Amino acid sequence: MALANLPDRQSLYVLQDGERGLEIIEDSRIPSAATFRVFKQDHTLANLLRSQLLLDESVIFAGYKVPHPLEPYFLLKVQTNGTVAPSRALKNACIAVIATVTNLEKRFEEQFRDKEFDLGGAEVQQQPFYSDAYADF
Repeated sequence: MALANLPDRQSLYVLQDGERGLEIIEDSRIPSAATFRVFKQDHTLANLLRSQLLLDESVIFAGYKVPHPLEPYFLLKVQTNGTVAPSRALKNACIAVIATVTNLEKRFEEQFRDKEFDLGGAEVQQQPFYSDAYADF
């Protein structure tokens, strides 16, 4: 089987009891900088947080990398101008992302609450697989 050594999908995204979701690594070489290791997540969350962090005027740098596709974590590097700690900037970014997603969900539900959708019932006419146009060959 080709998929015999593939890890269990649930273990890639679900934190087990006692497992931490975030590790903070303070950077001693760069002032007001830290690296966050976010476990059991991928490019989707990493890029979303990076983009939100870059909207913050106190953030000088925000970037991420996924060291290996089979390792379910990413590293997020954040440097601020010193007015806000990197961990506070990340927390503010998380709050802003949650607010944006909540607002999007609310707007989506409002737009489609009373809409009727044509799901292609019995009146949909199917094209035949065989057409008379090809009967002459």
